[in-house]
This record gives sequence, C-alpha cells and structure tokens, in this order.
Amino acid sequence: MQYKYEMHCHTKMVSQCGQVEPEEVVKLYKEKGYSGIVVTEHYSPLTYGLDSYYKPERRIHFYLSSYRKMKEYEDENFKVFLGMELRHYATANDYLIYGVTEEWLLGQSNLMLLFERSMYKKMHEAGFLVYQAHPFRPFIRRCNPKYVDGIEIYNGKTDRYRNYKALNWAATHKKLMISGSDFHEKEHLARGGIITTRPIKDNADLVRILKAQDFEMIRTFD
Repeated sequence: MQYKYEMHCHTKMVSQCGQVEPEEVVKLYKEKGYSGIVVTEHYSPLTYGLDSYYKPERRIHFYLSSYRKMKEYEDENFKVFLGMELRHYATANDYLIYGVTEEWLLGQSNLMLLFERSMYKKMHEAGFLVYQAHPFRPFIRRCNPKYVDGIEIYNGKTDRYRNYKALNWAATHKKLMISGSDFHEKEHLARGGIITTRPIKDNADLVRILKAQDFEMIRTFD
C-alpha cells in the first residue's frame, strides 16, 4: 500500500499569503487521496511583524492555531504534523523544519534572530531536520551546505528550470531531498509531497523516513 504526505503547506488562518482555511485544506487533501500533511506556516516577519520583535512568543498560540484546527479533522486515515517555514531577519531565505512539537515551540524565544549556523545547531539539538526551501528562486542565496540537512528539490510553485537546479545542487553536496506543493491556494493542491510504503504515525517516523530517503517524491510537472 502507498501513503501520500504533503510536506509544505500554508493556510489563510496564519500565513498572510495563504488563501484557504485549515479545515478546507484537510478536506481537499483527503479528497486527493493523501494520508497526511505537514503544516509549515511562515515563522517569519511576514507572520509576526516588527511589533513582535522582542516577544514573538506572545503570539505563538496564534502561530499554532491552524495546526490545532487541522488536528480536529485528523482521523485514522489522515495525520496532521507540525512543521514550520522559518525565515530570519534581513533575508529572503526560507527553511523548512521537520520534527517540531508544540511543547518545544512554546518554550522558544524569537527564532527569527537565529542565523544559519545557530539555527542548525539549535534544531539538531532538538532532533529536527532543516531543509532550505525553493533555493533557486530570485533573491534567495543558497545556504552554506554545512548548515542544512537537505534541500527542497521540487517545489510546486517553482518552475522546472529552478527545480532542476535545486536537484543538481543537492546531488553535488550530497544533501537530503524533499518535494512539497508549497500550498497557498487551491490551484497549488497536491503538486508535491512524498509517497511512502508505510504510514507515518508520528514525528519520530517522519524524521526517520526523511533521513533514510525512504520514499518516492511527487513531482507533477517535470
């Protein structure tokens, strides 16, 4: 049996650029035959604004609201996992973090103050994985390969040419690879993700499968 999981998704509730409410996102992905979704809302100035510079933790329950809402629609055939798309200040670079838990996130201060090296160290200490998202989009600088576990080599909102450049970069630097739809609106539905032969039950399963590259990548417009 095969199981499909979305790895890069935003909702209207939290991400300013999202256009679909959390409960509808779950409904749409269930209809497409997916077995689960990793919610990767923007943890960035796009979400928090400058007014949260000193105490973004005051808005952390807002950040978690879409994940919590989607969990209400979870069932035995569909799982919802917490992730994030982290951007620090003064950059256009985005990093997908996998393995994140509510408990850990509630104990953090301003993660946007972390730059690549310190971010990578902090995430690894917690047992998480760090991937650079859509690394060949305009205005984005490739991260030092020392400070990422992997690269989003297929992004459903990015053109074929830039996705292939990401694939070549990941292969050159021997980095883990991932695919995601980068869902923001209905036309982005099910453009990416991974296919596994076993269901992903929790974060430990997710991190183990990603590390082992024990999946097939969904790539809808190669």
